[in-house]
Amino acid sequence: MATPCSSFNFERLGSSGAARRGRFHTAHGSVDTPVFMPVGTQATVKAMTPELLQRLGAQIILANTYHLHMRPGEGIIEALGGLQAFMGWNGPILTDSGGYQAFSLAKLVRVSDAGLQFASHVDGSARMLTPEKAIDIQERLGADIMMCLDECVAYPSPRACVEASVAHTTQWAGRCLEARTRDRALFGIVQGGVFPDLRARSAAEISGLPFDGIAVGGLSVGEGHERMLDVLDVTMPCLPAERPRYLMGVGMPHDITEAVARGVDMFDCVLPTRNARNGMLFTWNGKITLKQARYRLDNRPPDETCTCYTCRNFTLAYLRHLYVTREILSAVLNTIHNLHFYLELMRKVRHGIEEQNFEALRKHVKELYHD
Repeated sequence: MATPCSSFNFERLGSSGAARRGRFHTAHGSVDTPVFMPVGTQATVKAMTPELLQRLGAQIILANTYHLHMRPGEGIIEALGGLQAFMGWNGPILTDSGGYQAFSLAKLVRVSDAGLQFASHVDGSARMLTPEKAIDIQERLGADIMMCLDECVAYPSPRACVEASVAHTTQWAGRCLEARTRDRALFGIVQGGVFPDLRARSAAEISGLPFDGIAVGGLSVGEGHERMLDVLDVTMPCLPAERPRYLMGVGMPHDITEAVARGVDMFDCVLPTRNARNGMLFTWNGKITLKQARYRLDNRPPDETCTCYTCRNFTLAYLRHLYVTREILSAVLNTIHNLHFYLELMRKVRHGIEEQNFEALRKHVKELYHD
């Protein structure tokens, strides 16, 4: 039977209720948790340089296995020294398995015990993603943390469809473990849709395998905030306390704080960067939509309490001007601010758990962002 990664370990440093303060160690550095991981789909966090990410305090970033397999290909990245060397980022990198993109982006042709058969969104060519292939790609990319291939189903889906996805996910998880040849961390993924018994079953099956961490997948696909929390209420108590817990693709601020309160340690989402490019800013006073005419003459920063480069140097009027004229600088300045907000949110979360006042922050964020 495969064994956990020797270069990866997780330590719990404190708690506040079910919320956990921890730290994990990888081949490329240590990460304090709870943590938010900026998404670098194509081996780049959009509108950011690696130096800017470091200045903002990003500890770990996520790269997309499916996209990098399609272009430029894992062989090219491996030949050039792996993802860190390829993109100029010296910190830890987590890669997904590519399964979600086969579900959401490519034309999925068939799901079987063997894996996922799909047509590439780039050129329409027929492709097959198996558990073994997913691990091989991620190992060649040089990821510090790899994800198992899983089957993510749409919401809503019939129970029979979700039950089949749980069976595939468990079977593929064992094959991913057996396929690992390099000493890099590997996380299993819990599926089960919104069915409590299927979530509990999947959590038990995945937790019973020697993974370095456990992820909760298949959420933030249309089920809504309250139903997502119901799923976490069922799932989180079933996961082993000694391993890090990762909630995949969930990223509104109040989603994060509510999930932290239930014991989640790791998050990723495209929201801060995508919304930045679409002219929406996250602040400690709520959301700002820059296209609104009321900011045309506004000489205040987006957030007077924020210490990011954008808020220290630019006004809402200028940021609105950049956005409506489609200047490239708009994406850069807005992304700097939004990522600073998210990374500062996580710093506040960690401090709140340490000082036993996390509940006050949780309440404040919920008031600001819960619709």
